[in-house]
Amino acid sequence: MSQAESGLAVRQILRSEGKRVTAQRTLLLHIIQRSSGHLDADEIYRQARRHDPRISLSTVYRTLHLLKELDLVEEFHFDQDHHHYEMAADTAHHHLVCTECGRITEFQSPLLAELRAELAEDYGFALERLQIDALGRCEECQTQTADG
Repeated sequence: MSQAESGLAVRQILRSEGKRVTAQRTLLLHIIQRSSGHLDADEIYRQARRHDPRISLSTVYRTLHLLKELDLVEEFHFDQDHHHYEMAADTAHHHLVCTECGRITEFQSPLLAELRAELAEDYGFALERLQIDALGRCEECQTQTADG
């Protein structure tokens, strides 16, 4: 789906839920869509201010809350201090989080589909979402520690 098609779909979802399509909501969605990583609210706010100096941090938080409610954006808690946001993904993915530099690497594994099936069978548990955030040190940070 192209960015224009995605933007149209988002506008349709907002309208179908009785929510207004505002320039600020559109801007925030665009920032999250074009991001190659996981942004926290402060970074989204900083980027938004470059385009609209009048936007407030409270508008960013309210909009992120709305976008989460509409399942357009996912919120991740990689550490206790920050929540990170990304567009809701069509396919399940998980995260490797470097506790030293903060780098986040997304990954997928067929083993997790097996885990999902095993949990359902062994515990009769109907998983709605499986989120794996593996914490450790990335290869670069390991190399820097070994060299230092």
